[in-house]
Amino acid sequence: MPESDDALTSRRPIEAVLLDFHGTLAQVEDPVRWVTLAAQSVGTTLDRGKATVLADRLTTAGRAGGPKPNRVPPHLAEVWADRDLSVAAHRACFTGLAATVDEALATALYDRLLIADGWGLYTDTVPTLRALRAAGVPVAVVSNIGFDLRALAGELGIADLVDEFVLSYEVGRTKPDPAIFWRACAALKVDPERALMVGDTPADAGATAAGCSVLVLPESEPGKIHGLGAVLRLI
Repeated sequence: MPESDDALTSRRPIEAVLLDFHGTLAQVEDPVRWVTLAAQSVGTTLDRGKATVLADRLTTAGRAGGPKPNRVPPHLAEVWADRDLSVAAHRACFTGLAATVDEALATALYDRLLIADGWGLYTDTVPTLRALRAAGVPVAVVSNIGFDLRALAGELGIADLVDEFVLSYEVGRTKPDPAIFWRACAALKVDPERALMVGDTPADAGATAAGCSVLVLPESEPGKIHGLGAVLRLI
């Protein structure tokens, strides 16, 4: 149903957009591909059946960019808690979880997280970022992450379309803490009430506590249209 005139006039003008990375702009590669290529990098060839079984076990154990583990082993509890606040903790956490399944592959599996070949952009990511740039709307990527996304974003071809990267391990705050959203708004020189946070989780929706408008997108497969075009109708 079309919006009423009152709804249109009462909407707060959006002057900047904050974007989550994983699950919003990009998605990690298919689990079987992840395992197969990690194994190849250390000289091991897996047939699809073995790769599928291993991928299922590794995903259950806890994959960076994937679902949370069913259980965090006690010896990894501390680095799990700090995984998005420290480069060392992030690596130790996810290599440690992978090692509970296959110690020989743990490092190779983690390293695929750091390269563009281990990710896929959604089909509408680049067009949306380009449209925001053309409209003069500044953009910040706001991510709970334990490594620097800038190089990865550069490899994926989107770094030049992002004005600021506000990363949890650098600012010492994780979403949904309002402080990380305030930091992003300050970096873009915009009041939170005039910023739109776009993400895919309740943690992203925490931006409402910082005063931002929020758009939460549904889950989509890598390489598909994700609904980011809705952002352009809100600015």
